[in-house]
Amino acid sequence: MIPILSIEQFEKEESLIDFYSNDLAAHLWKNKESVFIPHRHDFFLCVLFSKGTGSHEIDFTNYPVEPGSVFFLKPGQTHFWKFNSEPEGYIFFHTQDFFEFGFLNAKLTQFPFYFSYENPPNLRLKIDDLESVISRFKEINNEYYNGATFKKQKLLSLINLVYIDLTRLYSAFEFHIIVKSTTYLSTLKNLEVLIQQFYRTQKSSIFYAEKLNITTKHLNRITKNTINKKSSELISERIILEAKRLLVHSEDSLADIAEFLGYEDYAYFSRVFKLKTKSSPSDFRNHYKTKTPFEIKNS
Repeated sequence: MIPILSIEQFEKEESLIDFYSNDLAAHLWKNKESVFIPHRHDFFLCVLFSKGTGSHEIDFTNYPVEPGSVFFLKPGQTHFWKFNSEPEGYIFFHTQDFFEFGFLNAKLTQFPFYFSYENPPNLRLKIDDLESVISRFKEINNEYYNGATFKKQKLLSLINLVYIDLTRLYSAFEFHIIVKSTTYLSTLKNLEVLIQQFYRTQKSSIFYAEKLNITTKHLNRITKNTINKKSSELISERIILEAKRLLVHSEDSLADIAEFLGYEDYAYFSRVFKLKTKSSPSDFRNHYKTKTPFEIKNS
């Protein structure tokens, strides 16, 4: 199975068990045995690049790494890096409870980059904005490693400020979900949570509409108005994404993967996969595993 890294695995201050920060180059070097292969996290991650070039693959989509790149990862996403030159910057991650227990009625999903998997997990900062954001990340890192009083409270405030600043910059682009109806947004978020919970066993839109106490027709109206997709597409995309993860990052047999995803008949699973990806499961696995593994090239 795909390695899932827990926040407890990383070097941390004794007073904080649900938050971590580091200089990016130091983080990559100290944890090279675990972070240089495709893996998942059980926490929220935010990383800023001030130097370095390369690519960052998140759930089978490649994003360029360059100065000013910012990435946001939610728990469960699979990712890995490939660098052409030595990266510099800052990284921090935290549990959901760390942030949400610190602010009354605050949710991480209020920020667009954590709201939906349909929103891009990256942002490219302009040069004019980069220095101010770097200073924010640096302040978080400095606070993490000092022993001052009210340390956790200040870290929470600094993280919130970073997320607010990045949301303003992120919202300057038009590629993420912009919907005026808060009811629609809330329903879409609840739908994504339900799909994450039941996609292996429940593949019908009817099931999710009933869970949400609405009709299938209204559910599709909501998904079309928010992300221009049918609810059935969201369910199918989640299944195919997990299939890709397991085909590439595990050694499980094709039949076992099909069964894990709720398909007793492998032939049927193979037809569904090929319809959605234009490739059979075996061809997808073989093609992907010929790609160059993660590396850092000397600059």
